[in-house]
This record gives sequence, structure tokens and C-alpha cells, in this order.
Amino acid sequence: MPKMKTHKGAAKRLKMTASGLLKRKKANHSHILTKKDRKRKRRLRSGDLVDKSDHKRTMRLLPYGL
Repeated sequence: MPKMKTHKGAAKRLKMTASGLLKRKKANHSHILTKKDRKRKRRLRSGDLVDKSDHKRTMRLLPYGL
């Protein structure tokens, strides 16, 4: 059976934690920041984990982890 290919777009956006969960960045923090309040921008700066319901589907894009 041939090797599986890593989805390069997912590999650039996600990082694996030591416990096997996936870290991701939050959306809406790249442009049009003037209308967003300080509190919202500060919360968007922090990372987040991929939800449990999406974990299996996301791991299919990264067959060998990161």
C-alpha cells in the first residue's frame, strides 16, 4: 500500500500537543481590527484546540502527526 500524503494546508495551520490533541488559531484576527474591541482582539490572540467532534476528520488530513 502506498504512503499516505499529508494535507499541507492542514499541516501549516495545526500543531499537535504532547497529549495528541490539535492546536489551532482562532479566526477573525487578521484584518478589519479597528471595529473590534480590545477585549475581543485579546481573546482572538490566544490559541484554541480543535473540537472533539472534528478531531477524527482532522487527523485524517495528518496521517503521521506533526
